[in-house]
Amino acid sequence: MARRIDVTGTGGVRLAAWEFADPPKTDPGDLPDPAALRDPADPDPGIAGVLLLHGLMGRASHWASTARWLAERRRAVALDQRGHGQSDKPPRAAYTREAYVEDAEAALEQLGLAPAVLVGHAMGALTAWQLAAKRPDLVRGLVICDMRASALGAASQREWDDWFRSWPVPFATLAEVRKWFGEDDPRLERPSPARGAFYAEVMHETADGWRPVFEPDQMLRSRETWVYDAHWEELAQVRCPALVVRGLDGELGRAEAQEMVRVLPRGEYAEIADAGHLVHYDRPEALRAAVEPFLDRILLG
Repeated sequence: MARRIDVTGTGGVRLAAWEFADPPKTDPGDLPDPAALRDPADPDPGIAGVLLLHGLMGRASHWASTARWLAERRRAVALDQRGHGQSDKPPRAAYTREAYVEDAEAALEQLGLAPAVLVGHAMGALTAWQLAAKRPDLVRGLVICDMRASALGAASQREWDDWFRSWPVPFATLAEVRKWFGEDDPRLERPSPARGAFYAEVMHETADGWRPVFEPDQMLRSRETWVYDAHWEELAQVRCPALVVRGLDGELGRAEAQEMVRVLPRGEYAEIADAGHLVHYDRPEALRAAVEPFLDRILLG
């Protein structure tokens, strides 16, 4: 069963953090003073911490399978970022790059995870490497899943606005959600049951049917703060080990991914076949095979 821990983000926004499995316990004799070190939010401060950050429109539960295997040897916490999942969605809150980065910074400090490995997908990956550049003392490693460092531009933002408007909301049933996002969505190149399931997780039942748990205009505001700018400079400032992971059919092309690895001072590369943009959701076991050796090297080496 998932355990929720509330975190206070920048501007007082309430954020929901989740543990999907009990973390392992270390031998108390390994700690100099276990009672003094223990934090109420941290079951055992003697183990490595991992913070998982979802992408735009995602939620912490999308990381559930990843968090469970991570928790076999580490403390893994997934964060519902502002405007997403069960975190607050105040209409006048900041949905800027700075706000997302400061939220992740607050989560690491309040949860007692630092120095932690940050595992991010898409927008969450950008947040992770921006935080690593800003606060190297908090981050010991990065996993960047299918996020581009290049600017996407104004046309991309207009396309997303049009796409949100095309959603046939409210959906009558969750089965209709799965079918539309997994089969009927005009942006979809071929059927993807995993994509349908992914979007079913971000819907909730209302009086007139199923609607997203987030506000589309907040997603557009979140997105506009990063699609117009490139983010190579922050990559170059990341000093910790970093693994760039791309799905073979994802949004991050191979050439750009390999250039990101070159720009990162301690970058590594992994590619997952038969996976799209939702690499952690499409192929969770393949992601584990790519990520776990990297984590072992930086946490146990």
